Formats: sequence, structure tokens, C-alpha cells
Amino acid sequence: MDIHRLLQGSNLGMNDIEQIAAAYERTLRALSLKDRNDPIAEMIARKIIQIADSGLRDPAEVSAHAIKELGVPPP
Repeated sequence: MDIHRLLQGSNLGMNDIEQIAAAYERTLRALSLKDRNDPIAEMIARKIIQIADSGLRDPAEVSAHAIKELGVPPP
């Protein structure tokens, strides 16, 4: 899952998209998830976008919130 595909057509600026993508990548690394085709990768991408839509943009904070909200234990 490439998070950029989910962000196509959004009204977000390039900086916002870069921050959201960084949060997504950070979350995948934190969970040691390498397979972008794993269904959890799409769940993570959607959660990251949902959190970012609430106004939070710091990649570290967005990632931490996503992991907590998804209830995914780190390896």
C-alpha cells in the first residue's frame, strides 16, 4: 500500500503529504512491517490519514497515535 495513492486528489499541500508519508513510514518501521501488500499496511495508512485529518501533523506523534489506536503491539 502506497499511502500516496490514498492521498491522490486531496487538497493537502506538499508539506502535509510529506509529513503524512513520513508518519506512515515511521509506523511501518516501528512495527517491522516490510510487506506493503499486507492488509495491515492499508489499515495503518488509513489510520494515519484519519489522525492527520484531525490536524495533527508531527510524524512521530501521528505514528504513536496510530499504533496506540490500532492496538498493534510492536514486535
